[in-house]
Amino acid sequence: MQFRRVVALTGPFLPLVSFLARLPAAMGPIGSLLLVNAHSGIATAGLVSGALALGQAGGGPVIGRLADRRGQRRVVLAASAVNGTALTALVLAVQGGWPPLAQAALALAAGLSVPQIGPLTRSRLVPLAQGDPKLTGAALSFDGTVDETSFVTGPALVGLLAVLDPAAALLVAAALVVVFGTAFALHPTAPRPVRAAAPGPRPRLVSVALALLFAGMALQGLVFGAIQTGVTELTEKLGAPEAAGLVYGLMGVPSALVGLLMTALPPRLDIRAQLRLATAVQFALALALLAVAGLTSLAVTVAALGLTVAPTIIAMFALVERTAPAARLGEAMTVLGSAIILGTSGGAMLAGRLAGTAGHRAAFATAVACAGAAAALALLTATRGRYRAPAPAAAEKIVV
Repeated sequence: MQFRRVVALTGPFLPLVSFLARLPAAMGPIGSLLLVNAHSGIATAGLVSGALALGQAGGGPVIGRLADRRGQRRVVLAASAVNGTALTALVLAVQGGWPPLAQAALALAAGLSVPQIGPLTRSRLVPLAQGDPKLTGAALSFDGTVDETSFVTGPALVGLLAVLDPAAALLVAAALVVVFGTAFALHPTAPRPVRAAAPGPRPRLVSVALALLFAGMALQGLVFGAIQTGVTELTEKLGAPEAAGLVYGLMGVPSALVGLLMTALPPRLDIRAQLRLATAVQFALALALLAVAGLTSLAVTVAALGLTVAPTIIAMFALVERTAPAARLGEAMTVLGSAIILGTSGGAMLAGRLAGTAGHRAAFATAVACAGAAAALALLTATRGRYRAPAPAAAEKIVV
């Protein structure tokens, strides 16, 4: 069975460890927002949360590049320690009433030091699959499910811990990243640095194909950010602002289930066709957002859109393998991770401005427009000529 083959690549311990190590990245933005808002108000909270997101987006490729050059073990150990320290220091700074810029600086440090567990896990799985396209696709599908589950569980855990104390979420996140980030770094699957076959400059990372994938992932982030803003605006209008997180979280549940199905079942579509189809369906389903008016229709539409998330994100990460040199695969994965973070922040900001003057429909129209652009981009660029099938031994240079 395909699922057993995927688990056999790393053993059952790594998926659990990587899931727990990813939770802090999902807990940080909302956790910092709630904590700072409770002590200093929403203006400072927005500054601090934005600094954390900016750091995470900017630090991702740096962590990925260092991991490729120095080895994941050394880099993830250091990043986990720094991240845990920065999160703890942020809590102390907020509770101590430090100036907003000092709090933002600590949040920026926390974002820059996020150990990028998700992208680095994917960069481990690709060489372990040894060039088998079906196994690679199934492994990335399974890891996509782990990602989706962590990004649904993280904010929910923050909500539960915030009932006890707003600081509890960030302190738990700090403990998780230190303990399980360390366990991830020390796992036997951690690859050693990749050395070029011949002396000379490192292989070039930037390419038209990778830039197109970056653009596609950023558009996905814009869709998510705009939907999040529209959901927040509409639930507040309906007098149920507390339902916003739950409704938006519904997107993650079907996405995770689809990811599991993609892991268990043999692939029926080429990965390029999968991307074209998934983005087209996403655009078609997003059109329904323009007609939602109540909580039930909103929840159903958001959940339906979740069916397209895993196939889209998984396809783009799988195509990275076909564009990036093996020696810089970790960096390439983190570049795409940064794209979705930047897109989500940008989508929330743009849709927020529009929703402030034209209501939730303007935010949802933004999501529809971005989904349409993503579908058009995939249709025009996800072609056989641009993304060639990998050679069977493409990943054998990476030693694990």
